[in-house]
Amino acid sequence: MKKTEVLAFTALMAALANVLSVPPLAIPITFSGFESSIHFFQLAIFLAGILAGPWAGLVAGAVGSLYMSATKIPFIVGGIAILGGSAALFAKKVRPVFAGLLAWLVQAPYTLVTDYVWFASLGKPSAVAWAIITPIMITLTIEAVVCAILADIIIHYLKRAGISLSP
Repeated sequence: MKKTEVLAFTALMAALANVLSVPPLAIPITFSGFESSIHFFQLAIFLAGILAGPWAGLVAGAVGSLYMSATKIPFIVGGIAILGGSAALFAKKVRPVFAGLLAWLVQAPYTLVTDYVWFASLGKPSAVAWAIITPIMITLTIEAVVCAILADIIIHYLKRAGISLSP
């Protein structure tokens, strides 16, 4: 892929990630009194990283999480950048679905720490912070699994159709 194609694809995936994180495009869920929603913005981040490389995944992750950063937790930008870059690195060795899942395992510790710091800085006692973070981590795990599976399917059909984004 030429540099201009990588740049355009990365920008497109970053924009798509922001659009996919807007509430009307999310699926509301409730468990144990916790209300949240499943977003699909990680799909665009996985596609950027896996199809265009680590830098594309990193940049698409950082730029593609700006809406979530502005409306939820500011630290998400770093975590989603880690997710995109990691997915690209893992995709060199394993199928896209496994690359996405492994990338989530790399991002998860960052998310745990930054979310705890965020809620603690808001004056939440430790037990309350963990009570908030636990369902968030469950939701993020569900999102990562669903988006990794979707990325695997999309990339399979792109390859089957003879569409390649690699040089």
